Amino acid sequence: MIDLRPATAAPAPCKICGGAAAPFGSLDFNKGCETPHARRLPPAGVAVMYRRCGACGFVFTDAFDDWHADDFKAHIYNDDYLGVDPDYVSVRPSANAGAVRELFGASKSEIRLLDYGGGNGAMCAELRAAGFPVALTYDPFVAAHAQRPEGKFNLVTCFETLEHMPDPVGGIADLVSCIADPGLLLFSTLVQPQDFDRVGLGWWYAAPRNGHISLFSRKAIALAFERHGYRAISLTDNAHLAFRTLPDFARRRLVK
Repeated sequence: MIDLRPATAAPAPCKICGGAAAPFGSLDFNKGCETPHARRLPPAGVAVMYRRCGACGFVFTDAFDDWHADDFKAHIYNDDYLGVDPDYVSVRPSANAGAVRELFGASKSEIRLLDYGGGNGAMCAELRAAGFPVALTYDPFVAAHAQRPEGKFNLVTCFETLEHMPDPVGGIADLVSCIADPGLLLFSTLVQPQDFDRVGLGWWYAAPRNGHISLFSRKAIALAFERHGYRAISLTDNAHLAFRTLPDFARRRLVK
């Protein structure tokens, strides 16, 4: 049984900025991202209502706000998850490792890296094989990596994780607590497209079965990190940086 918080028609406070977030529409619980190789599940017959903030544009659902980690493991991050997100195992980790090597491989000896929300650890394994001396994985939903490594890291990566956070402000607080100062966060989450007013929840990335329950605008990303004293910069619609003070290895690579 999928037990969600009952939906209400009244506006609720935005989880990012506190503005009024009215109901924006609903999706069936089993709606996934529907990428080319993903499995499409039959409707679950359980509606998940999303809200949209009128101030910062953040779109979210509070349907899962009463869930604990075991609920997410039972209903989302279960044995069927690989069917709705087949790139999780190797395709995405390998691509992410390639991006990190391209950006910072020349400075790998200076880097102490944590991959936050790093799943099965494949990305870090590839980076260690490429000569990164410290590349560790933390993911509370994967038993082998559920213990957060000690210390702080001058490079933290966080790929395709923010959209899974039911409490984005709290989740980002935990994320930035891992970052040294100077230090850099390199993260990905797809921001709402320019035609989002038209496509709404028809956007392919809106997908409760994939755990996509927090859908950011660029403004919402900036505000979320400002709350923790970080500057966030969007390089593309999917690639972002956040920092207080850039470390030397990042300044050499990113500041022209």
